[in-house]
Amino acid sequence: MKRIGLMLVLGCCLIGPDASRADVTLPAILGDHMVLQQGRQVPIWGWARPGEAIVVAGSWATGESRKTTADSEGAWMVRLATPKATDAGQELTIRGDNTITLHDVLIGEVWIGSGQSNMQWSVRASNQAEQEIAAADYPQIRLFSVPQRPAVKPDRDIQARWQVCSAETIPNFSAVAYFFGREIHRQVKVPVGLINTSWGGTRIEPWTPPEGFAGVEALQYVVKILEEATPQYRQALQRSIAQFDAWLADAKGALQSGADVPPPPDWPKHLLENHQQPTSLYNGMVYGLVPFGIRGAIWYQGESNRGEGMLYFEKMKALIQGWRTVWGQGEFPFYFVQLAPYRYTGNPQDTNGITMLPKIWEAQTATLALPHTGMAVVVDIANLNDIHPRNKQDVGKRLALWALARDYGQSDIVYSGPLYKSMQVEDGKIRIAFDHVGGGLISRDGKDLNWFEIAGADQQFVPARAMIDGQTVLVSSDQVESPVAVRFGWHELAEPNLNNKEGLPASPFRTDNW
Repeated sequence: MKRIGLMLVLGCCLIGPDASRADVTLPAILGDHMVLQQGRQVPIWGWARPGEAIVVAGSWATGESRKTTADSEGAWMVRLATPKATDAGQELTIRGDNTITLHDVLIGEVWIGSGQSNMQWSVRASNQAEQEIAAADYPQIRLFSVPQRPAVKPDRDIQARWQVCSAETIPNFSAVAYFFGREIHRQVKVPVGLINTSWGGTRIEPWTPPEGFAGVEALQYVVKILEEATPQYRQALQRSIAQFDAWLADAKGALQSGADVPPPPDWPKHLLENHQQPTSLYNGMVYGLVPFGIRGAIWYQGESNRGEGMLYFEKMKALIQGWRTVWGQGEFPFYFVQLAPYRYTGNPQDTNGITMLPKIWEAQTATLALPHTGMAVVVDIANLNDIHPRNKQDVGKRLALWALARDYGQSDIVYSGPLYKSMQVEDGKIRIAFDHVGGGLISRDGKDLNWFEIAGADQQFVPARAMIDGQTVLVSSDQVESPVAVRFGWHELAEPNLNNKEGLPASPFRTDNW
């Protein structure tokens, strides 16, 4: 019975604000030490008494203020214009029947980092941890860590607070997000707000909003799962209540007779109480951030979805388009990390000898077709025996390169390693052309290029010779007189040595679709 009472209380909390409450309240994402996105009409929102007049004002030079009235459920929101970045702490005042003043508010750049364990991975557990922690004196970088919590329904708030980056606050923060944000801060010289919402071992589906699934035809089966989850739960509740009533009679009888009381029946759980189920982490760990003003998002996930091949591309579309839809801030940048090579235990091969990981790489690379996306390639900084490579510094920096080039005007920098562009058959060889060649192609270790394979019409791939020829690579083998296809790094253990001169590795690829 205690379980029933607790569920009723939680259900009331999720419905919305208490209409009888007069005090203005704010979501946790709006707090002291936060960073507001510069040069935007940023949303400021909260709850109050229905019909209560609200005035929101910032202390910056423009004297910007906005007025609104709480709606019939007590919710309100205004959009407040922010100036260019400033490293001077500002105040944000919200007045209703009561007054809230937020202190030490900076204006700068705001990014969200999300995903599974490689995004959650802490600075404390990364390379040079002791030195990195000691050097983390960046008062213009602010940190917000979302607690891990699934939810059946969208939860309007998150129990967390902004912190100033320091040696005391950085050890357990996401290393990838921190090193990304630190690079932006150093290069652009503006305050940076970092929001970490990640959970090790999670799939992509829990992070995706319903709007994301609804917009992708290949994922309508997930929409059906979501539509059926609550009716199925309520049916299970009805069965359990009947079982509970029967048990209660038996338990009373056993007590009266002195017999052993039988154990009560199991109480059902809603499907979305599980942190691996669709939308559950969006409900509990993302919804409460929306629509906080952001510049963009970074993402490191996919290990838990390996084996899905190009279906993962459909799920990436749902995630990215879904977040963009609910945030209502246009096609904001979304940069992600290609999974690192790793020796997956018991990883089977398909009939063409392809291990699962390359197919996820293929899906991730296909995601670059979506507007304002970018991919950091990390095949050269992996650990084949550890799914959590400790070099998170370069991961964060490579994500930052995309942002610096695409979002911060540094268009002259090379921000990606070579990506496959096209192929051409020439006299028993195949010439491979790339995008993002930069200053030229090189072998990272000075040795012959490795992890190239070539095949003829028989679809039998063999190891190939590969030579850099200007801005291209010529691939051949004495065993294949009439080649038709090339694969590069197409194995989970592949750590190929093809780079551009800027030190960024080439992404694995294949020219066939066998």
